[in-house]
Amino acid sequence: MMSAIRVLIVDDSASVRQVLTEIVSAEPGMEVMGTASNPYFAAERLREEVPDVIICDIEMPRMDGITFVQKLMSQRPIPVVICSSLAEAGSAMALQALEAGAVEIIAKPKMGTPQFLMESRTRITDAVRAASQAKPRQRRAPASQGVQPKLTADAVLPPATGRPIDRTTDKVVVVGASTGGTEALRHLLEPLPVDCPGIAVVQHMPAGFTSAFAKRLDSLCRIEVREAVTGDRLMPGLALIAPGNHHLLLQRSGAQYHVEVREGPLVSRHRPSVDVLFRSAARSAGANALGIIMTGMGDDGAKGMLELRQTGARTVGQDEASCIVYGMPKEAMKAGAVQEEMPLGKLSAEIVRFSHDHSPRVQARASQSR
Repeated sequence: MMSAIRVLIVDDSASVRQVLTEIVSAEPGMEVMGTASNPYFAAERLREEVPDVIICDIEMPRMDGITFVQKLMSQRPIPVVICSSLAEAGSAMALQALEAGAVEIIAKPKMGTPQFLMESRTRITDAVRAASQAKPRQRRAPASQGVQPKLTADAVLPPATGRPIDRTTDKVVVVGASTGGTEALRHLLEPLPVDCPGIAVVQHMPAGFTSAFAKRLDSLCRIEVREAVTGDRLMPGLALIAPGNHHLLLQRSGAQYHVEVREGPLVSRHRPSVDVLFRSAARSAGANALGIIMTGMGDDGAKGMLELRQTGARTVGQDEASCIVYGMPKEAMKAGAVQEEMPLGKLSAEIVRFSHDHSPRVQARASQSR
């Protein structure tokens, strides 16, 4: 029998520690190794026993969660799930935690409708299970710096309706990622030239984080990166990130692509769902699309990528060696949805190659020049 996933919970709130303990303990295959009210007590516990996963808050007395993650990753890398009430408002601090080495971000459970509580329980246990399979890498301890104290709330996007339509001559790229995807997406998007095809991205991330995440990528990349809004045109040199807790669909109007942000139920246990994005791309772009599935836990995206490949689209998966969690690409491979796997470092070049190979516009220009 497989041993249970042992979890250490670090939070200064006794009530939160109790709720998280109940959620984790009730999940088959998981157990709470212990709890700590701050990182110093957690460090003492780590001298006695090493957990498989740590659930950690950001704002705590004596040491904040980001500093704790930084110290942990520089000394003894252990998968960390950030569990913060800041998740609903958007948090630059939480993105700093991801950059420091945390593998997941989830919102703290709170009172609400039965559906909300059930979804919170699902997200927490899914995050722990995904983190338990992560392979955190040791990092250098960064120079001491202050943590940004204030947050910026993200706008809530309205739902929209529409039907996917047939192929177009323009090229588009659709990308899906989960655990480990925040850093992987940075490596994917940073090298891209401003004339690359438009890119639509689903990264499993709670509501409130995607706007700050998109702004962070935008500050690092040559292309423009922003959180998607219904009606945004998907143009060359632009990457649109699915808003947290909303599905993202690719649509076509005339000769142009645009995106639709839509409310809806969890699909493949996620919202946004990679399956939803890939299926919409299969119906609206077909052979003019490139689908890329990256690091992440579970099987979201496998079915949608298979539909995408069946329309003649190019489909690529991130290889196991470069994945933090080789889950989603593995399931897509098993489903026969992936034409080729390649390391993270080669995916950007694949997008550039795709944008030039067999391009109707390139061929037309070549014919005119003869």
